[in-house]
Amino acid sequence: MFNFLKNIDNKNHKPAFGALKILKYIGPGLLVTVGFIDPGNWASNIAAGSDFGFTLLWMVTLSTIMLIILQHNVAHLGIATGLCLSEAATMYTKPWVSRSILGSAMLASVSTSLAEILGGAIALQMLFGIPIPAAAIMMVVFVGIMLFTNSYAIIEKIIIAFVSIIGLSFLYELSLVEIDWVEAGISWVVPSIPEGSILIIMSVLGAVVMPHNLFLHSEVIQSRQWNLENDEVIKKQLDYEFVDTLVSMLIGWAINSAMIILAASTFHSTGVKVDELQQAQSMLGPLLGNNAGVVFAIALLFAGIASSITSGMAGGSIFSGIFSEPYDIKDNHSRLGIAVSLITALFLIFIIGNPFKALIISQMILSIQLPFTIFLQIYLTSSSKVMGKYVNSTYTTVLMLVIGAIVTFLNVLLFISFF
Repeated sequence: MFNFLKNIDNKNHKPAFGALKILKYIGPGLLVTVGFIDPGNWASNIAAGSDFGFTLLWMVTLSTIMLIILQHNVAHLGIATGLCLSEAATMYTKPWVSRSILGSAMLASVSTSLAEILGGAIALQMLFGIPIPAAAIMMVVFVGIMLFTNSYAIIEKIIIAFVSIIGLSFLYELSLVEIDWVEAGISWVVPSIPEGSILIIMSVLGAVVMPHNLFLHSEVIQSRQWNLENDEVIKKQLDYEFVDTLVSMLIGWAINSAMIILAASTFHSTGVKVDELQQAQSMLGPLLGNNAGVVFAIALLFAGIASSITSGMAGGSIFSGIFSEPYDIKDNHSRLGIAVSLITALFLIFIIGNPFKALIISQMILSIQLPFTIFLQIYLTSSSKVMGKYVNSTYTTVLMLVIGAIVTFLNVLLFISFF
């Protein structure tokens, strides 16, 4: 269980708030951010940029707007109730409802872990020539050690460092290419669905608005919690949390956009179709210089490691919540949830044929599960029984229902595209 008491002022049971105190709140949002700059995103974004140029940048913008609203709302749940989304579902919905949705969320966590581990394994192959199966085992062992031996606070600092490295890597890559910023700017805000793009669109959506991140954020936000009975403290937490979420999600938007812009400017402009990450890395060398390919692989490795850690944490949170328990690395249910997420993903890596396509499909699976998690979240945060005085406003509920409807509509389009 997170150490809720670490920052308590023993005299007043209140934290001190000030302009610089906001820095102490930065962390939970970045843990979520690393989940949507994971290797699955790399595959989806590179496919989007190489196949369709700048035209799908609008999906990153739309997905990020939806993500900010959803993540802030689910963090709201964690702060106001002291429960993560999985615990609240178990407590406030019928068993067949909670177990069905949480079971599908565990499958989504496995799908996420598959993308994260596979991406890291591909990076190790790029850098050192290690076969993907062996590299995947190395990834799982390293991530397992990180999760089972380090405290949350240490992991959070490591994640922030990894996000910084990934961001700097893409700034370096972008500095090497010529970009039509006018076209990119238009594509960020003008929706377009080119023929044959719906699978990639859904992959981008699932790669940005990830179900496991909704569960994870409601859990890790409690590492900043103090006194749930003090309204002033809760309101301050909500204010600081929103800043953390907004800043972190905008960082994710910028990095995801950079991936598409880089692929569009490098591959689409030269008529190159990318169908594997190794191909993207090898092509960057001749096009942008030898350093670009190495930087690409290093950033992918850091993205794989960081996002594997967060997907494992999410699996532990979802699974422990089924038993009405908070995430606690010392608890068997949390440990089992982590193991199920990582080991099942590792097994699937050994039987898949096309790693790049598997990355894209894994993100599509997330988009299919997403409506169930969104509508569960809406039900819980719109219930005064669950949230008390912090229940959603009518405006918030309607806004989230619209988001749920958009995601469902896109899933219907995906289903139709198969026929």
